[in-house]
Amino acid sequence: MKEGKSTIEKELSGKDLMSDPVLNKGTAFTDEERTIFDLHGLLPPVVETLEQQCARAYEAYRRKNDDLERHIFLRALQDTNETLFYALLCHHIAEMTPIVYTPVVAQGCIDFSHIYRRPRGLFLSYPLIDRMDEIIENRPYYDVNVIVVTDGERILGIGDQGAGGMGIPIGKLSLYTLIGGIDPRHTLPILLDVGTNNVERLQDPEYIGWRHQRITGQAYWDFVDKFVSSIKRKLPNVLLQWEDFAKPHARPILDKYRDSLCTFNDDIQGTAAVTLGAMYGALNITKKKFSDQQVVVLGAGSAGTGIAEYILKAMVAEGMDEAEARKHFFLLDSKGLLHTSRTDLSPVQQEFAQPFDQVSSWKTNGGQISLADVIRNISATILIGVSSQPDQFTEQIVKDMASKVKRPIIFPLSNPYDRAEAIPEDLIHWTDGRALIATGTEFPPVSFNGKMIKIAQCNNFYIFPAIGLAVTASGAKRITDKMMVAAAGALGSFSLDMVDSDAPLLPPIESMKDVTMHIAVKVGLQAQKDGVAQEMSEQELYEQVQKRFWIPEYCNYKLIRKDVSNR
Repeated sequence: MKEGKSTIEKELSGKDLMSDPVLNKGTAFTDEERTIFDLHGLLPPVVETLEQQCARAYEAYRRKNDDLERHIFLRALQDTNETLFYALLCHHIAEMTPIVYTPVVAQGCIDFSHIYRRPRGLFLSYPLIDRMDEIIENRPYYDVNVIVVTDGERILGIGDQGAGGMGIPIGKLSLYTLIGGIDPRHTLPILLDVGTNNVERLQDPEYIGWRHQRITGQAYWDFVDKFVSSIKRKLPNVLLQWEDFAKPHARPILDKYRDSLCTFNDDIQGTAAVTLGAMYGALNITKKKFSDQQVVVLGAGSAGTGIAEYILKAMVAEGMDEAEARKHFFLLDSKGLLHTSRTDLSPVQQEFAQPFDQVSSWKTNGGQISLADVIRNISATILIGVSSQPDQFTEQIVKDMASKVKRPIIFPLSNPYDRAEAIPEDLIHWTDGRALIATGTEFPPVSFNGKMIKIAQCNNFYIFPAIGLAVTASGAKRITDKMMVAAAGALGSFSLDMVDSDAPLLPPIESMKDVTMHIAVKVGLQAQKDGVAQEMSEQELYEQVQKRFWIPEYCNYKLIRKDVSNR
């Protein structure tokens, strides 16, 4: 929606107008607006365009000495002038996306209490559990379409950050707007502050969160339930994204609320969908089907099992029997391979457990079946890492895999950089340039045999912004797994005409607007098939997607005259 061609009526004037980051234009207020809204003298006399403001902001950005300082600068700009913030990001999307989100947001979460300047979103603290409705009524903007919520317990690969986890919803929603075209006035970041077990945070005198050990057990579930109940009452049509919840909570929360709320878990479903999308690109190169694959996943938590479930759905969609397809999966956690003799597996892990009698002879490491054991005993074609443990894909493991398959598909997806299971440069050289790679964080191109091989970043921003756009355009009331798989297929279709086998497996971020709109339409169509969205033609849906896509342009303002006797 091109808001810049519309007129907004406001009672605000003077410094109050400039204090609202969504409404503020800074030096772009026209002379007429400065007169009408009592802005003369509050601004220097020059009147600038948005392009001129972007040039100045970029010059200031470039003067920052490190990525965290650049992150702080952009956050401050967002809190001052959101239109300028998003216009700047649009101009430099490839350069700045890693700064506002992964990998730099990880350090931003660690230092959140030290770099905190202005409030954004809602902090729902456990001691205020009985005031939940009141707090949600305090939201900055009444009409909310998308919420991202975290409890800060499992932030990226850096663990429990307590209230510092708020950096994740803020960053995610920035991408909902930048990539998904969701009007920033319709987004709301939320932090469920139930304490933290991070001793460093608790002992930090500047920590801004509730200084208490994490609430657990029934008290935790009661708090979450009260939050969801309040959202249902106050914002019944909102899209609610769960983000960075720990393994014991992530899937149970999703399973509990997915049928009564328009909701999804990005770590489970978003990660799975973007991984599946990248695999479509890889299999287009290998000319193989999903049913031909032997899949090894290191990390059997919510992300790992979610990825396995979506690959399984792709195999079944090709006509493969589900029971037979499950035999093609080898998932490992910190205790080794999941197999049927283990008694510590969750229900979803049990579904991917290998029959013990078929793998018992593989043991070489104190009774555990390690990743090296698995790779040695099968012809793995796909190796995925979501373990948050660096250097797990060793040279020997990778060479063993590559000795049995022409184009090994290797996705070290843990982030940030120092948590990746392997770095692309090593993977390229260990496989003589044959590996098809996607990573969870951005890595530079790899030089090999006189050519530069670009590495796809398997970032969830390929999926979740499009889901938000699809929901707002189609009016979807629920998020189904078929909708997420449709998103993956739509993403993969951008690579189906690829002829360069050394090209990255995912489209460049500079093309994300077109990619997002394409995915949103396919997801909206699937939502109709699943009976969770209103019926409309593909053309009508595309028109709604275009109409709903917010771009950063300044609006024209018209003053609603107030009673001067009250001034």
